[in-house]
Amino acid sequence: MIRMLDSDNFDEVVSNSKVPVLVDFYAEWCNPCKRIVPSLEEIAEEHADSVLVCQVNVDESHDLATAFQVMSIPNVISFKNGEFYKRVVGAVSKDELLDLVK
Repeated sequence: MIRMLDSDNFDEVVSNSKVPVLVDFYAEWCNPCKRIVPSLEEIAEEHADSVLVCQVNVDESHDLATAFQVMSIPNVISFKNGEFYKRVVGAVSKDELLDLVK
């Protein structure tokens, strides 16, 4: 299951996660964003014990998008131990998404 994040819960969820966190910055109107959702859902299900998969709606959380310099979407950022680790931009493959948490 993909967890929804916003300004109120982002820091707590990402900082307290004992596993790497994948955060998909997206918008409802973004077609490339919709194309990666099935891959994100598969990762969330298949790797539930080792990766936390989350989404941030950039239209609703401008402050988070600005804080992480999200200029284009989809923009998936991985965090390890609460810290920024890697980023990919665009409709990338499931393998590329998994590479963010290896």
